[in-house]
Amino acid sequence: MAEAPKPTPAAAAAGRPGVLSLSIKEKAALFAAYMPFVKGGGMFIPTSRPYKIGDEVFMLLSLMDDPARIAVSGHVVWITPQGAHGNRTQGIGVQFSSNEAGGQARAKIEVLLGGALQSTRTTHTM
Repeated sequence: MAEAPKPTPAAAAAGRPGVLSLSIKEKAALFAAYMPFVKGGGMFIPTSRPYKIGDEVFMLLSLMDDPARIAVSGHVVWITPQGAHGNRTQGIGVQFSSNEAGGQARAKIEVLLGGALQSTRTTHTM
C-alpha cells in the first residue's frame, strides 16, 4: 500500500486551523486519498489537528507533476481518530464544496486516476 500523503509545513505556517496544504506525487497515493463515494468528491487528509464533522476547511492541493495548485474549500465529513481500527492513518475526509472550484478539483482528480477508480484496493477511508 502506498505511503500516506503528508501535509506540508505550509499548513502549519498558515496559522489558521482550517487551511490545509497537501502534496500528492504518486497515483497510488492519490487513489488512497480520493473519496469518490462522497457526493461531489472529496479527499482524505492526514492530520492530527482536532476537527469536528461539519467544520469548513480550505485546501491547497498539489497533484502529481502539475505545478499549479488547486485551491478548494470543503467540509469535514469523515474523521479517523488516532489509534483507529486496522491501523488506519489519522486524519479527516473533506467533501469538496459544490461550487466551480470543487467541480474542477473532482474532475482533475478523476482524469488523473482514470481507470484506477474502479479498483478494489483499500484506501484511507474504505
